[in-house]
Amino acid sequence: MKYSEIKKNKWVRFISNKYVLIVVLFVVWMFFFDANSYLIHHELDNDINALEDNAEFYQMEIDHDKNFIKKMEDSSEMEKFARERYYLKKENEDIYIIENEDSIKKEEKR
Repeated sequence: MKYSEIKKNKWVRFISNKYVLIVVLFVVWMFFFDANSYLIHHELDNDINALEDNAEFYQMEIDHDKNFIKKMEDSSEMEKFARERYYLKKENEDIYIIENEDSIKKEEKR
């Protein structure tokens, strides 16, 4: 094919139009290279979603802790928690910790 025949092709004429070239370059520039490109916006949207998930998780933890604090205002609940968690005891009281065989970690033989 000769250059003149290629130049007469409908698609070549359309793509070689200066306005089409400018629009294509503008779209490529805005999509990939600009500071506000689609790729950067996509990355920022992912960061926002991750932060919103973290905020939701921490809000649930705050609610759980508030419920725990409200529960610990009762002295009998606080005593129960201290006895179960930290094995605290009253004076003149003995505590026996009974462990099941399956709850004890077995040492690995070498």
